[in-house]
Amino acid sequence: MAGFRAQRSIGDLQVVPYPAVTLFLDLGDAPVHVDDGDGRTLSGSVAIGLAPKSLRGHGSDVECLQVRLSPLLAHAIGMPSEFGSAAAVTDVWGRPAARLESRLRHASSWEQRFALVAEAVASLASGSGARDPEVAQAWRRLVVSHGSARVEALAAEVGWSRKRLWSRFRAQTGLTPKGAGRLIRFDRAVHRLARGSAPGTVAAEVGYADQSHLSREVADFTGSTPSAIATAPWLDVDDVAWRNPGYTAV
Repeated sequence: MAGFRAQRSIGDLQVVPYPAVTLFLDLGDAPVHVDDGDGRTLSGSVAIGLAPKSLRGHGSDVECLQVRLSPLLAHAIGMPSEFGSAAAVTDVWGRPAARLESRLRHASSWEQRFALVAEAVASLASGSGARDPEVAQAWRRLVVSHGSARVEALAAEVGWSRKRLWSRFRAQTGLTPKGAGRLIRFDRAVHRLARGSAPGTVAAEVGYADQSHLSREVADFTGSTPSAIATAPWLDVDDVAWRNPGYTAV
């Protein structure tokens, strides 16, 4: 989790895909707006699934609490990761979401807000159904390998057939193992680009066949180019807000 406050207008901020389900719990006086690229605008607290395309946010005097959930945890608390674009948090969680937002608005500090969200997520997760430990293991292996683990190797490691892993993984994360690997590798690449590494260097270090392969993946995930995505404001705060596990207010 991370807290954000921007006492200025934020216009046309492109959302860069990330290997997590992202919640924006809107706590400001003026609502945050998210355009989904299909002519629909969501206002207020929004949930964004894995690998969204064409999402852009805007608003003024923004104050929000951003939460990144692994797709397995998102699935456990009833929040599908395969939104495709975005959904209002109240459409997913219903009245509990409205009550949580009210408590967050009345909290006296970011630390108290973080604790309230952690409590809500833990409560929802405790009442969820069983999750396949094999899927969790496969997801962890993909994250540790930066998306390079092969599906056949994952299936052998967890003792499942390739078909069963593919089916159960997709049901509980919203992506196939191959799709998850692509997204994890893409995330690693764009953060290296944002830190100033040249596209050719990033392609070689991250495991793409060549620079053209990197360019195609960036275009597929964002509709942009490596040079353009390297300066995306969306990535600017990541080294501050998400450097360490836990909660950070900026």
